[in-house]
Amino acid sequence: MKKTAVILLAFLFILSSCNSKQNKLQTTSKPSGNWYDDAVLYEVNIRQYTQEGTFNAFAQHLPRLKKLGVEILWIMPVQPISEKGKKGTLGSYYSVADYTKINPEFGTMDDFKSLVKESHKLGMKVIIDWVANHTGWDNPWITMHPEWYTKDSTGAIIPPDPDWTDVADLNYDIPEMRKAMIASMDFWLKETNIDGFRCDVAWGVPADFWDAARASFDSIKPVYMLAEDEEHTAFLHHAFQSNYAWELHHLMNDVAKGDKTAADLRNYFTKAKDKYPKGSFPMQFITNHDENSWNGTIDERMGDAADAFAVFSFTVPGIPLIYSGQEAGLNKRLEFFEKDPIDWTVNPQKADFYAKLIKLKQENTALWNGTAGGNIRFIETSAPKTLLAFKRKKGKDEVVVLLNLSDQKLSGTIKMEKTNFRNYFNNNKTEVDNTTKIIIAPWGYKVFIKTTNEG
Repeated sequence: MKKTAVILLAFLFILSSCNSKQNKLQTTSKPSGNWYDDAVLYEVNIRQYTQEGTFNAFAQHLPRLKKLGVEILWIMPVQPISEKGKKGTLGSYYSVADYTKINPEFGTMDDFKSLVKESHKLGMKVIIDWVANHTGWDNPWITMHPEWYTKDSTGAIIPPDPDWTDVADLNYDIPEMRKAMIASMDFWLKETNIDGFRCDVAWGVPADFWDAARASFDSIKPVYMLAEDEEHTAFLHHAFQSNYAWELHHLMNDVAKGDKTAADLRNYFTKAKDKYPKGSFPMQFITNHDENSWNGTIDERMGDAADAFAVFSFTVPGIPLIYSGQEAGLNKRLEFFEKDPIDWTVNPQKADFYAKLIKLKQENTALWNGTAGGNIRFIETSAPKTLLAFKRKKGKDEVVVLLNLSDQKLSGTIKMEKTNFRNYFNNNKTEVDNTTKIIIAPWGYKVFIKTTNEG
């Protein structure tokens, strides 16, 4: 009996050790254990990404995006587009004809599942755009459940906005519609194994719906949720990890035009200090599908300031976004309702710049997202309107960012104790203190990584 007990104990010990090793292999080294802690978002416009405009054609780019350092793919709506009321030749991705089917222009459901599977093999997560606020006019819900929609005084179903003539507004006072919407979202998690949702017009849908949806998702798998919203902080208490930093985006545009200064950016962060519930964080961007198509290219809005604000968006608190073609110097407004493929030959060297920014974020925990990263602290400068200086620190990791937010060469100083740094972009080592002259080219930038004094 003793011998049997010893053998059994030995077996249990080995089994425990194996499980322990397996758990260690599965456990991330990130402080808070979230796969999005150091992530960068990449928005995929399937229609315009390739000449073919299909899932399979886009899949050929996955190894390149993996090499770039992308960790989360946000794919614009993949469902069929309504024909009734369609705008332009191809219509809007955001006029959904059926919540649980695939847009045949992009391929088949199996093609999409294969794309998700291949992305996962390469270590990338996939989230899809979800349109919960409204549907297209030939969505089956309209004929099967017209009571699920908002109506005017005559009983006619109406769009959520007079200009949004290709969509019909959903009524969230109807419990049955809410259940059907959550079931449709659950379908994609279960059937295709996606990793979350970017929720279009999230601000038009009640917070308690999003909370109920999140509870359902949590019973299936951990997901990342991005709200197209900035004002409803209640969304961030439970349902969403991130929202849009629209105000900061517009400030960047204004600074680039000369209408605002570095001081306005500092004031923004002072106001926003307690805005985000613990663990939540904004999405930072210098372009996306809406900005590109409707408000102008990066070059149109930011001109020579574009790279400086790209550095800014990757180093301030929040998850940075790269839009399709941004890493190739996309220099045209992509048509929204027509076929208009991205020209990938404009500036392919731009990819090196974004790869370096992604690596900067991933290798420095001070720059990670939410509570996994460090807070932002602004540094006093000799030129407060043009020289923006800030640092972020997490544990022993410290990053200092300097930006010349003007079209003139800048020579100034920053208030700092003597510290040894490595210039991230040229790898030179330097010592910085209150007397060090900082010289930065027009719309230039410097990123310093703290180092130990090697004598």
